[in-house]
Amino acid sequence: MVHPTFARIDLAVLKANYRAVRAFVAPEAGPAGRHPGLIAVVKANAYGHGAVAVARALEAAGAAMLACADIEEGVRLRRGGVRIPILVFGALSVSDLGGVFEHGLTPTVSSPSAARALQAAAAPRGVRLHCHLKIDTGMNRFGFRHDNLGTTLAAVLASPNLVFDAVYTHFATADQPGHGLFEQQRQRFDAALAALSRLGLGPRPRHAANSAALLRDRRTWLDAVRPGLLLYGLTPASQAAPAGLRLRPVMSLRSRVVAVKGMRPGESAGYGARFTATRPTRVAVVPAGYADGLDVRLAGVGEVLVGGRRVRIVGSVCMDSITIDVTELDVEPGDDVVLIGAQGDDCIDAGEVACWIGTVPHEIMCRVGSRIARVYSGAETGSESS
Repeated sequence: MVHPTFARIDLAVLKANYRAVRAFVAPEAGPAGRHPGLIAVVKANAYGHGAVAVARALEAAGAAMLACADIEEGVRLRRGGVRIPILVFGALSVSDLGGVFEHGLTPTVSSPSAARALQAAAAPRGVRLHCHLKIDTGMNRFGFRHDNLGTTLAAVLASPNLVFDAVYTHFATADQPGHGLFEQQRQRFDAALAALSRLGLGPRPRHAANSAALLRDRRTWLDAVRPGLLLYGLTPASQAAPAGLRLRPVMSLRSRVVAVKGMRPGESAGYGARFTATRPTRVAVVPAGYADGLDVRLAGVGEVLVGGRRVRIVGSVCMDSITIDVTELDVEPGDDVVLIGAQGDDCIDAGEVACWIGTVPHEIMCRVGSRIARVYSGAETGSESS
């Protein structure tokens, strides 16, 4: 049985988006004549789309490397049959390092302690572990400080069992036009690469651009880019896809009307009596609430599609349901409701939902709840609940 509210994931669209991003960056050839590669980001359950199915579809589309948040996410991908390299972004301090070796993951070395732990784990196994080195250029989260590399990296680079395949950084304000930190970080990364060369780490592949940076500045494309949001058919809230990059949303969130009720003027609906009818009103109940990932701030602000028309969410967003104002429509139980996606000639995407409540589209997709089945089309089919 499938819960009435479900997410439809079109893997054919995902593959098309991957090819579109790859073609978009193809004109930019680096010093060696190579075009930037793509590191496809599938962390956080592939932004709510279902990590294993998405990763396998991207692998089939030609992706050469994936990226996830932690070792546990990487292990799940391997157990799901993913064979291509998987970069682990996150810190390693609270994870079981055995997973790196047993499942062939590529860890990020972002601190002296991480290097020591990986070296200590690699030496008795008699292996040379391939890693990426992260430089902190201003995010102040993970990575070696860009202005202190001479002190912190000497012992790290001398680790006999660690091989550094690439160097990267992460931008803090790529999606904020005009913010000066973006250019500062770009320049700091260039300086850090020069410092690494002086420390004996010769030229290595470099990557820095997430989706926002990829759209903002071609100088950040370097040897590889790391699209996440773009693969799922969305752009950061402050940016629009250029004419040469055609994308479509991969996920739609759908449900059905389960009840229709009449309200007299002066009657209220939902917890807190936040909506009061000012006229004879018909409301429909939809079995999707904050337990499914809908934000409570959508009450009175958000809209859904019924019969190809937009209707307002009224009352409160409850744990398991919302009510919508269908006074102007002929609606019956069983009618289709689209919370995110297209119906008729209209479309509500995660970016629009994010604007209603003042957040980012990444959060909207990642919040789609665990009891929402993901129903796949366009490649490998089936469903998974997380």
